[in-house]
Amino acid sequence: MSLFDIINKQKELENLEKQTLEQDFWNDSKTSTKILNNIKILKEKVSTYIKLKNELDNLYEMIDLVISEYDDELAKETLSAENKVSKQLEKFELATLLSGKYDSNNAIITIHPGAGGTESQDWAEMLYRMYSRWANKNNYIVKEIDYLEGDEAGLKSVTFELIGNNAYGYIKSEKGVHRLVRISPFDSGGRRHTSFASVEVLPEITDDIEIDINPDDLRIDTYRASGAGGQHINKTSSAVRITHIPTNIVAQCQSERSQIQNRETAMKMLKSKLLDLKEKEQKEKIEDLKGVQMDIAWGSQIRSYVFCPYTLVKDHRTNYEVGNVQAVMDGDIDGFIDAYLKQNNK
Repeated sequence: MSLFDIINKQKELENLEKQTLEQDFWNDSKTSTKILNNIKILKEKVSTYIKLKNELDNLYEMIDLVISEYDDELAKETLSAENKVSKQLEKFELATLLSGKYDSNNAIITIHPGAGGTESQDWAEMLYRMYSRWANKNNYIVKEIDYLEGDEAGLKSVTFELIGNNAYGYIKSEKGVHRLVRISPFDSGGRRHTSFASVEVLPEITDDIEIDINPDDLRIDTYRASGAGGQHINKTSSAVRITHIPTNIVAQCQSERSQIQNRETAMKMLKSKLLDLKEKEQKEKIEDLKGVQMDIAWGSQIRSYVFCPYTLVKDHRTNYEVGNVQAVMDGDIDGFIDAYLKQNNK
């Protein structure tokens, strides 16, 4: 709890709330939106702190009671309460590590399979399922933006938005190349295969962040959503692809109901990509500039998922590992996220 300065947080909240009472508060919509968003975040943090403190105080009272007047049922109840509060404290501690500029924002995630055809395309689909399940468990909303089906199975690419408080702060740890080792269900010989897929994670750009884009630098194409049909294909509206000519960065969307909505969503994605590029260019070292955007191949992976000859998921940045691969594929990736956040906030 010492990581969280409750006094200063309450003062900061009080000052922000005073600003909302000023006469000219609504004159600048971007500034007012940013202030209101900060108030919402601070209120949630302060209320969580107060709730945890009250639960800790209650726990201490229960412990004192067990010590002075031992009772089996009360001891069991106290132990259960201690486990619950311990988990809540750990979660709260991790939330205090999310102090990055865009950590509180929604996240835009793109998954691309590496070389290997159907095998790697299936792996990309498995990762999409893993993140969707993690999102559901943690009360985040998954909004699919663009989906291109694989030739026989899986997907050629998918872009989706993760909506909720601190979405980017948590899921940014997943950015990089993910490696799969398994007996391929697509190999009639039952041989072991290694597949790769890359995960790109960007913060959603909110209205208070300025990104100047010259309209003359954009090429906007509309096209019919292609594929075999189904839930991923919008049959009634045109898809939009926006290319930023100077950087050759592309953003596209086909999931919205109208061409105008698709264009707005694609533009939002383009701004996120341009901001990411701009911040990388400001770094001094070429290694920092490249980040984890390496080849989707052997030796560049951030994490390995091994189904055969043994079961293991290991993160090569933190050395955190678990043996229950199926649980991980079902969305149990909190341990990997927690280890990454703790390592990068020492």
